[in-house]
Amino acid sequence: MAAAQRTERLLNLVIALLSTRRWLRKDQIRQAVPQYAEARGDEAFDRMFERDKEELRDLGVPLVTGAGDAWFDDELGYRVDRDAWELPAVDVTPAELAVLGLASRVWQQASLAGPASRALVKLRALGVEPDESSLVGVEPRVRTSEPAFGPLYAATRDRAPVAFRYRTGSTGETARRRVEPWAITSCYGRWYLVGHDVDRGAPRVFRLDRVASGITRTGEEAREPVPEDLDARALVRGRTSAPAERTARLRLAGAPGAGLRLRAGASPDAAEVDVPFADVDELADEVAALGADVRVLAPPELADAVLGRWRRTLAAHDGDAAAGLHAAGATR
Repeated sequence: MAAAQRTERLLNLVIALLSTRRWLRKDQIRQAVPQYAEARGDEAFDRMFERDKEELRDLGVPLVTGAGDAWFDDELGYRVDRDAWELPAVDVTPAELAVLGLASRVWQQASLAGPASRALVKLRALGVEPDESSLVGVEPRVRTSEPAFGPLYAATRDRAPVAFRYRTGSTGETARRRVEPWAITSCYGRWYLVGHDVDRGAPRVFRLDRVASGITRTGEEAREPVPEDLDARALVRGRTSAPAERTARLRLAGAPGAGLRLRAGASPDAAEVDVPFADVDELADEVAALGADVRVLAPPELADAVLGRWRRTLAAHDGDAAAGLHAAGATR
């Protein structure tokens, strides 16, 4: 939390110093940045402001000092040198722009969708307009539906030790784990937390969909430094086995199946395709989203997984599950 508050305070300080071409005195800056109101007295504010100035300069922000009138002994003021701060004209090629637009659409969930969208807004403000139509049919999705993703991502960012109950894959039993998070990574279609297990005193890998309780921060300081040569994906691969690749036979109708046809290497109008996959749940999410435009011919467990998703959706909306599923044509 402290790191987030400091970041917000620094951002507000930069905004205040950029918002005017006049020199801002310390008392004016103290009024302009809300977080400085938390300082208990003038000395505490002075120490906080001095630290913030040095941090901004370390970050490359061109913070300069001066006085309003050279003929009088005015109090020293501060501002950001806008000429040194502002970016030159941005020249992005169509190919580079397509990649940027594609990257912004990877994140489906709210945890990272906001920053990605704001990045495109900044591009548009600079006169760079993404070509949305060029991305149709090639839109990857990073799914972060596990409830543990958001709080563990934040804890990893803040280097904050956490505690949670974790369900083992072999027995299904849960146990309390205390972890100093190092990284979150995706591998084999699933999300994993890599970190230092405090109780075991060693690096461990945790599947996010096996986190069985809410994430709580312990309030302790992280003692084990993140290894400089950390390769989170290599650690995951070393402790888990890759699911065997299989093939699903699907019958598609209409344009919504373009992504599946692309994965299958089939023509844009192919009615039946063979789609390679490794994770049933991951493919079931994609197939279920197509509704009546898809029918699973094989394997049976994929059809069951898709049906399960449709049943839960219909039940949540008080629909007639049997009629809806029959109309969608998902049964084998």
